[in-house]
Amino acid sequence: MKQTSPAPSGPAFSQLEHAIAITMWDFSWLERRWPGAGYEDWDLALDELAERGYEAVRIDCYPHLVAENPTAEWQILPPWNQQDWGSPAPVKVRVMPALIEFIQKCKERGLRVGLSSWYQDDSTSQRLSIASPSALSDCWSATLEHIKEAGLMDTILFADLCNEWGLSIWTPFFCTAKTGTRDWRSEESLWWMESSIRQLRATSGELPLTFSLAHNLDKEHLEGMEVPFMDFLELHRCMAGCTEFYERVGYNFERYDSSGYDNVVKYAEKLYRSDPEYWWNRFTPHLDAMVEFSRQNDRLLGTSEGWSIVDYKDWPGLDWGWVKEFNERAVDYVLESGRWAMVCTSNFCGPQFHGMWRDIAWHQRLTDKIRRARLA
Repeated sequence: MKQTSPAPSGPAFSQLEHAIAITMWDFSWLERRWPGAGYEDWDLALDELAERGYEAVRIDCYPHLVAENPTAEWQILPPWNQQDWGSPAPVKVRVMPALIEFIQKCKERGLRVGLSSWYQDDSTSQRLSIASPSALSDCWSATLEHIKEAGLMDTILFADLCNEWGLSIWTPFFCTAKTGTRDWRSEESLWWMESSIRQLRATSGELPLTFSLAHNLDKEHLEGMEVPFMDFLELHRCMAGCTEFYERVGYNFERYDSSGYDNVVKYAEKLYRSDPEYWWNRFTPHLDAMVEFSRQNDRLLGTSEGWSIVDYKDWPGLDWGWVKEFNERAVDYVLESGRWAMVCTSNFCGPQFHGMWRDIAWHQRLTDKIRRARLA
């Protein structure tokens, strides 16, 4: 499906000579600040991120809350209690001036910041006020204005107007309980994305704009799709989520009970170890489809969430070894294409995931590969 209003590739990417090592700190950077949660000391966490060789971090800037009242105290309602992203219980936050303080600390360390939003729910359901593309754009415009006033726009790498657009958990203002996940390729979806980007571009200058995507990213669904309004393609892909891996494990994204993780403990690593090449060969066609999608749209790729399993954590019976093994292989594979402007090492690269975070040498080895990778 062809779209109009083409936009040039964002300068932050067209001028790159090598890939950027990026990680995702989502809403954890602000919500996980109790003792031992990983982000209570931003200086320490960011120093450790830089030590591991990362150059950028993608965070939730809560645009819907900033636009309504940037300094208000909001009670965030967690989307789950089984995952270690964010808080497992309601938590109170103030987005401002915390966001400015965090970006400033990143700038002091030479780290770039990618802005996104998971549109976390709160006790007032503020996210449901986003009733149109114009309202979505307005939220972002208000947020970027605060950053401009603080003189920090040179630290912002991009704006992803919505994390994993079309998934009902993050876009209830676009999806309903009745419709569930909505295909991002639909006419209405493309209109939402293009309209909001076009409006925001009028005030965002040269900042690269996009919507991250995480479903319908195989060859069948990407072939012929054109998204000229996006400055780059932020695509999230994990082997477990795009093959029959989870079905065979018995994991169904249970958010409020441990039955899914019970099955991950019993079967996930065992299933992978039974035939690593099978799972690798089931995954690589998805990466190849993303490369072709990148070429047909003349847009570089970014992936801040990937590559092996979608949900994992420090837990009895769970080992990080096979996850790191698969992820390193995936990083090597995507770098060979020369199409990835930004590459993550995993979707668990944060201080709350102790088993992965403490392996400094593993992070440094992968980030060194990423920083040395040339773009084509």
